[in-house]
Amino acid sequence: MVEKVQDRKYTVGRFFSEYGIVIVLIALIILFASLSPQFIQKDNILNILRQVALVGIISVGMTMVLLTGGIDLSVGSMLGVGTVSTALLMLSGVHYAAAIIIVLAFSAGLGFINGIFVTKLLIPPLITTLGMMISLRGVAYLLTGGLPVFGFPGDILFLGKGYILGIPVPVIIMAAVFTIGMLFLEKTRHGRYIYGVGGNEEATRLSGINVNRIKLLVYSCSGLLSGLAGIVLLARVNSGQPKAGDGYEMDVITAVVLGGVSISGGEGKLRFVIIGVLIMGVLSNGMILTNVQDYTQQVIKGMTLLAAVAFDRMMQTRKTRMV
Repeated sequence: MVEKVQDRKYTVGRFFSEYGIVIVLIALIILFASLSPQFIQKDNILNILRQVALVGIISVGMTMVLLTGGIDLSVGSMLGVGTVSTALLMLSGVHYAAAIIIVLAFSAGLGFINGIFVTKLLIPPLITTLGMMISLRGVAYLLTGGLPVFGFPGDILFLGKGYILGIPVPVIIMAAVFTIGMLFLEKTRHGRYIYGVGGNEEATRLSGINVNRIKLLVYSCSGLLSGLAGIVLLARVNSGQPKAGDGYEMDVITAVVLGGVSISGGEGKLRFVIIGVLIMGVLSNGMILTNVQDYTQQVIKGMTLLAAVAFDRMMQTRKTRMV
Protein backbone atom coordinates (compact mmCIF):
# COMPACT_ATOMS: atom_id res chain seq x y z
CA MET A 1 0.00 0.00 0.00
CA VAL A 2 2.84 2.37 0.92
CA GLU A 3 4.58 1.61 -2.37
CA LYS A 4 1.42 2.47 -4.34
CA VAL A 5 1.14 5.83 -2.55
CA GLN A 6 4.80 6.57 -3.27
CA ASP A 7 4.37 5.60 -6.93
CA ARG A 8 1.34 7.85 -7.16
CA LYS A 9 3.25 10.75 -5.62
CA TYR A 10 6.13 10.17 -8.02
CA THR A 11 3.75 10.07 -10.99
CA VAL A 12 2.01 13.31 -9.90
CA GLY A 13 5.33 15.01 -9.23
CA ARG A 14 6.71 13.95 -12.58
CA PHE A 15 3.57 15.15 -14.36
CA PHE A 16 3.80 18.62 -12.81
CA SER A 17 7.54 18.85 -13.46
CA GLU A 18 6.99 18.09 -17.15
CA TYR A 19 3.61 19.72 -17.85
CA GLY A 20 3.33 22.33 -15.11
CA ILE A 21 4.43 24.98 -17.61
CA VAL A 22 1.34 24.23 -19.73
CA ILE A 23 -0.84 24.72 -16.66
CA VAL A 24 0.90 28.05 -15.98
CA LEU A 25 0.20 29.21 -19.56
CA ILE A 26 -3.47 28.26 -19.30
CA ALA A 27 -3.75 30.00 -15.92
CA LEU A 28 -2.21 33.21 -17.32
CA ILE A 29 -4.59 33.17 -20.28
CA ILE A 30 -7.60 32.75 -17.98
CA LEU A 31 -6.32 35.50 -15.66
CA PHE A 32 -5.74 38.12 -18.33
CA ALA A 33 -8.92 37.17 -20.22
CA SER A 34 -10.90 37.86 -17.05
CA LEU A 35 -9.09 41.16 -16.44
CA SER A 36 -9.31 42.43 -20.03
CA PRO A 37 -11.93 41.23 -22.55
CA GLN A 38 -9.70 42.57 -25.32
CA PHE A 39 -7.08 39.93 -24.46
CA ILE A 40 -8.87 37.01 -26.14
CA GLN A 41 -9.82 38.87 -29.31
CA LYS A 42 -8.41 37.44 -32.53
CA ASP A 43 -6.38 40.55 -33.40
CA ASN A 44 -4.71 40.56 -30.00
CA ILE A 45 -3.89 36.84 -30.18
CA LEU A 46 -2.24 37.38 -33.56
CA ASN A 47 -0.43 40.38 -32.10
CA ILE A 48 0.96 38.22 -29.27
CA LEU A 49 2.18 35.62 -31.75
CA ARG A 50 3.79 38.31 -33.89
CA GLN A 51 5.46 39.84 -30.86
CA VAL A 52 6.96 36.56 -29.64
CA ALA A 53 8.19 35.53 -33.10
CA LEU A 54 11.60 37.17 -32.67
CA VAL A 55 12.19 35.72 -29.20
CA GLY A 56 10.95 32.38 -30.51
CA ILE A 57 13.36 32.31 -33.43
CA ILE A 58 16.35 33.17 -31.24
CA SER A 59 15.27 30.74 -28.52
CA VAL A 60 15.87 27.76 -30.82
CA GLY A 61 19.55 28.66 -31.08
CA MET A 62 19.74 29.49 -27.38
CA THR A 63 18.26 26.08 -26.57
CA MET A 64 21.02 24.34 -28.48
CA VAL A 65 23.67 26.39 -26.68
CA LEU A 66 22.19 25.74 -23.22
CA LEU A 67 21.88 22.03 -23.97
CA THR A 68 25.68 21.89 -24.31
CA GLY A 69 26.06 23.61 -20.95
CA GLY A 70 26.91 27.01 -22.47
CA ILE A 71 25.14 30.35 -22.73
CA ASP A 72 24.94 33.12 -25.34
CA LEU A 73 24.42 36.66 -24.05
CA SER A 74 25.26 38.21 -27.43
CA VAL A 75 22.03 37.28 -29.23
CA GLY A 76 20.39 40.69 -28.75
CA SER A 77 23.41 42.56 -30.07
CA MET A 78 23.71 40.14 -32.99
CA LEU A 79 20.10 40.91 -33.81
CA GLY A 80 20.91 44.64 -33.77
CA VAL A 81 23.95 44.24 -36.03
CA GLY A 82 21.94 42.01 -38.37
CA THR A 83 19.19 44.61 -38.58
CA VAL A 84 21.41 47.59 -39.44
CA SER A 85 23.70 45.54 -41.71
CA THR A 86 20.78 44.39 -43.84
CA ALA A 87 19.45 47.93 -44.08
CA LEU A 88 22.85 49.38 -45.06
CA LEU A 89 23.44 46.69 -47.68
CA MET A 90 20.10 47.40 -49.34
CA LEU A 91 20.75 51.14 -49.24
CA SER A 92 24.04 50.53 -51.04
CA GLY A 93 22.15 48.83 -53.88
CA VAL A 94 22.42 45.16 -52.90
CA HIS A 95 19.27 43.17 -53.73
CA TYR A 96 17.32 42.29 -50.59
CA ALA A 97 17.66 38.54 -51.20
CA ALA A 98 21.45 38.83 -51.51
CA ALA A 99 21.54 41.09 -48.45
CA ILE A 100 19.66 38.47 -46.43
CA ILE A 101 22.08 35.72 -47.45
CA ILE A 102 25.12 37.89 -46.66
CA VAL A 103 23.79 38.87 -43.23
CA LEU A 104 22.82 35.31 -42.33
CA ALA A 105 26.31 34.09 -43.26
CA PHE A 106 27.89 36.99 -41.35
CA SER A 107 25.75 36.29 -38.28
CA ALA A 108 26.66 32.59 -38.35
CA GLY A 109 30.29 33.69 -38.57
CA LEU A 110 29.92 35.84 -35.47
CA GLY A 111 28.49 32.86 -33.64
CA PHE A 112 31.39 30.76 -34.91
CA ILE A 113 33.80 33.31 -33.41
CA ASN A 114 32.03 32.89 -30.07
CA GLY A 115 32.59 29.17 -30.43
CA ILE A 116 36.27 29.65 -31.20
CA PHE A 117 36.79 31.68 -28.04
CA VAL A 118 34.97 29.03 -25.99
CA THR A 119 36.61 25.93 -27.51
CA LYS A 120 40.10 27.05 -28.54
CA LEU A 121 40.90 29.82 -26.08
CA LEU A 122 38.90 28.16 -23.28
CA ILE A 123 37.22 31.40 -22.25
CA PRO A 124 33.99 30.69 -20.29
CA PRO A 125 30.87 31.16 -22.45
CA LEU A 126 29.49 33.78 -20.06
CA ILE A 127 32.56 36.01 -20.47
CA THR A 128 32.94 35.33 -24.20
CA THR A 129 29.38 36.21 -25.12
CA LEU A 130 29.22 39.13 -22.67
CA GLY A 131 32.25 40.65 -24.40
CA MET A 132 30.71 39.97 -27.79
CA MET A 133 27.42 41.52 -26.65
CA ILE A 134 29.11 44.77 -25.65
CA SER A 135 31.36 44.90 -28.72
CA LEU A 136 28.60 44.22 -31.25
CA ARG A 137 26.34 46.84 -29.73
CA GLY A 138 29.15 49.31 -30.28
CA VAL A 139 29.53 48.07 -33.86
CA ALA A 140 25.83 48.70 -34.51
CA TYR A 141 26.21 52.31 -33.39
CA LEU A 142 29.44 52.77 -35.35
CA LEU A 143 27.83 51.49 -38.56
CA THR A 144 24.87 53.87 -38.26
CA GLY A 145 26.40 56.82 -36.42
CA GLY A 146 23.78 56.23 -33.76
CA LEU A 147 20.96 57.05 -36.18
CA PRO A 148 18.22 54.78 -37.59
CA VAL A 149 18.68 53.55 -41.17
CA PHE A 150 15.69 53.86 -43.49
CA GLY A 151 14.78 54.58 -47.09
CA PHE A 152 15.66 51.16 -48.52
CA PRO A 153 13.43 49.26 -51.02
CA GLY A 154 10.23 47.90 -49.50
CA ASP A 155 10.32 44.39 -51.03
CA ILE A 156 11.65 42.94 -47.78
CA LEU A 157 8.74 44.24 -45.73
CA PHE A 158 6.66 41.15 -46.53
CA LEU A 159 8.82 39.17 -44.10
CA GLY A 160 7.72 41.38 -41.22
CA LYS A 161 4.30 42.69 -42.18
CA GLY A 162 2.91 40.13 -44.64
CA TYR A 163 0.29 37.43 -44.11
CA ILE A 164 -0.13 33.95 -45.53
CA LEU A 165 -3.63 32.50 -45.13
CA GLY A 166 -4.31 35.07 -42.44
CA ILE A 167 -1.22 34.15 -40.40
CA PRO A 168 1.55 36.74 -39.96
CA VAL A 169 4.71 35.78 -41.85
CA PRO A 170 6.96 36.20 -38.76
CA VAL A 171 4.83 33.58 -36.98
CA ILE A 172 5.22 31.20 -39.92
CA ILE A 173 8.98 31.74 -39.90
CA MET A 174 9.08 31.03 -36.15
CA ALA A 175 7.04 27.86 -36.62
CA ALA A 176 9.35 26.69 -39.41
CA VAL A 177 12.45 27.36 -37.28
CA PHE A 178 10.97 25.43 -34.35
CA THR A 179 9.99 22.52 -36.60
CA ILE A 180 13.46 22.29 -38.14
CA GLY A 181 15.05 22.64 -34.71
CA MET A 182 12.95 19.84 -33.21
CA LEU A 183 13.68 17.51 -36.11
CA PHE A 184 17.38 18.29 -35.84
CA LEU A 185 17.61 17.75 -32.09
CA GLU A 186 15.39 14.69 -31.88
CA LYS A 187 15.99 12.87 -35.15
CA THR A 188 19.61 13.45 -36.13
CA ARG A 189 22.95 12.17 -34.89
CA HIS A 190 24.29 15.65 -34.23
CA GLY A 191 21.19 16.43 -32.17
CA ARG A 192 21.97 13.48 -29.91
CA TYR A 193 25.57 14.66 -29.68
CA ILE A 194 24.39 18.06 -28.44
CA TYR A 195 22.51 16.38 -25.59
CA GLY A 196 25.54 14.20 -24.92
CA VAL A 197 27.93 17.15 -24.62
CA GLY A 198 25.68 18.82 -22.05
CA GLY A 199 24.93 15.63 -20.17
CA ASN A 200 28.51 14.39 -19.80
CA GLU A 201 31.11 16.15 -21.89
CA GLU A 202 34.02 13.91 -20.93
CA ALA A 203 32.11 10.70 -21.65
CA THR A 204 31.02 12.14 -25.00
CA ARG A 205 34.63 13.02 -25.85
CA LEU A 206 35.85 9.54 -24.85
CA SER A 207 33.23 7.97 -27.12
CA GLY A 208 35.00 9.55 -30.09
CA ILE A 209 32.77 12.57 -30.68
CA ASN A 210 34.43 15.88 -31.53
CA VAL A 211 33.01 18.00 -28.69
CA ASN A 212 34.57 21.24 -29.95
CA ARG A 213 32.93 20.80 -33.33
CA ILE A 214 29.53 20.39 -31.68
CA LYS A 215 30.04 23.58 -29.67
CA LEU A 216 31.09 25.48 -32.78
CA LEU A 217 27.92 24.21 -34.44
CA VAL A 218 25.54 25.38 -31.72
CA TYR A 219 27.10 28.84 -31.36
CA SER A 220 27.01 29.25 -35.15
CA CYS A 221 23.32 28.28 -35.16
CA SER A 222 22.65 30.78 -32.38
CA GLY A 223 24.32 33.54 -34.41
CA LEU A 224 22.48 32.54 -37.59
CA LEU A 225 19.06 32.62 -35.93
CA SER A 226 19.82 35.93 -34.19
CA GLY A 227 20.65 37.38 -37.60
CA LEU A 228 17.41 35.96 -39.02
CA ALA A 229 15.45 37.58 -36.19
CA GLY A 230 17.18 40.88 -36.97
CA ILE A 231 16.09 40.67 -40.60
CA VAL A 232 12.49 39.95 -39.59
CA LEU A 233 12.55 42.89 -37.17
CA LEU A 234 13.90 45.18 -39.89
CA ALA A 235 11.06 44.11 -42.18
CA ARG A 236 8.55 44.68 -39.40
CA VAL A 237 9.55 48.21 -38.34
CA ASN A 238 10.84 49.38 -41.75
CA SER A 239 14.05 50.81 -40.29
CA GLY A 240 17.38 49.63 -38.96
CA GLN A 241 17.71 50.71 -35.33
CA PRO A 242 21.17 50.37 -33.71
CA LYS A 243 19.44 49.74 -30.37
CA ALA A 244 17.35 46.89 -31.81
CA GLY A 245 17.42 43.74 -29.71
CA ASP A 246 18.62 45.48 -26.56
CA GLY A 247 17.66 43.23 -23.61
CA TYR A 248 16.41 40.38 -25.80
CA GLU A 249 18.95 37.98 -24.32
CA MET A 250 17.15 38.01 -20.96
CA ASP A 251 13.73 37.38 -22.53
CA VAL A 252 15.16 34.53 -24.59
CA ILE A 253 16.98 32.89 -21.68
CA THR A 254 13.87 33.22 -19.48
CA ALA A 255 11.67 31.62 -22.16
CA VAL A 256 14.09 28.76 -22.72
CA VAL A 257 14.57 28.00 -19.01
CA LEU A 258 10.81 28.30 -18.45
CA GLY A 259 10.49 25.71 -21.21
CA GLY A 260 12.41 23.22 -19.10
CA VAL A 261 15.87 23.44 -20.65
CA SER A 262 18.39 22.90 -17.86
CA ILE A 263 21.01 25.60 -17.38
CA SER A 264 23.40 22.76 -16.55
CA GLY A 265 22.95 21.28 -20.02
CA GLY A 266 21.81 17.95 -21.39
CA GLU A 267 18.07 18.23 -20.67
CA GLY A 268 15.14 19.96 -22.33
CA LYS A 269 12.81 19.79 -25.29
CA LEU A 270 12.02 22.45 -27.87
CA ARG A 271 8.33 21.54 -27.77
CA PHE A 272 8.20 22.93 -24.22
CA VAL A 273 10.36 25.93 -25.12
CA ILE A 274 7.46 26.99 -27.37
CA ILE A 275 5.29 27.15 -24.25
CA GLY A 276 7.95 29.20 -22.46
CA VAL A 277 8.03 31.67 -25.36
CA LEU A 278 4.22 31.95 -25.30
CA ILE A 279 4.23 32.55 -21.55
CA MET A 280 6.61 35.47 -21.99
CA GLY A 281 4.40 36.88 -24.75
CA VAL A 282 1.16 36.42 -22.81
CA LEU A 283 2.72 37.93 -19.69
CA SER A 284 4.01 41.02 -21.53
CA ASN A 285 0.82 41.59 -23.49
CA GLY A 286 -1.42 40.98 -20.50
CA MET A 287 0.49 43.40 -18.31
CA ILE A 288 0.26 46.09 -21.00
CA LEU A 289 -3.50 45.60 -21.39
CA THR A 290 -3.99 45.77 -17.61
CA ASN A 291 -1.89 48.95 -17.41
CA VAL A 292 0.95 47.55 -15.35
CA GLN A 293 3.82 50.08 -15.19
CA ASP A 294 6.96 49.43 -17.24
CA TYR A 295 9.19 49.23 -14.18
CA THR A 296 6.84 46.77 -12.53
CA GLN A 297 6.93 44.67 -15.70
CA GLN A 298 10.73 44.54 -15.46
CA VAL A 299 10.50 43.36 -11.85
CA ILE A 300 8.02 40.63 -12.76
CA LYS A 301 10.12 39.44 -15.70
CA GLY A 302 13.23 39.34 -13.56
CA MET A 303 11.46 37.37 -10.84
CA THR A 304 10.12 35.00 -13.48
CA LEU A 305 13.68 34.24 -14.60
CA LEU A 306 14.79 33.68 -11.00
CA ALA A 307 11.82 31.41 -10.34
CA ALA A 308 12.53 29.38 -13.49
CA VAL A 309 16.21 28.92 -12.58
CA ALA A 310 15.33 28.06 -8.98
CA PHE A 311 12.87 25.43 -10.16
CA ASP A 312 15.50 24.00 -12.51
CA ARG A 313 18.02 23.71 -9.68
CA MET A 314 15.42 22.12 -7.43
CA MET A 315 14.65 19.50 -10.07
CA GLN A 316 18.35 18.80 -10.59
CA THR A 317 18.88 18.34 -6.84
CA ARG A 318 15.90 16.03 -6.63
CA LYS A 319 17.15 13.85 -9.46
CA THR A 320 20.61 13.67 -7.89
CA ARG A 321 19.13 12.46 -4.61
CA MET A 322 17.03 9.85 -6.39
CA VAL A 323 20.17 8.50 -8.09
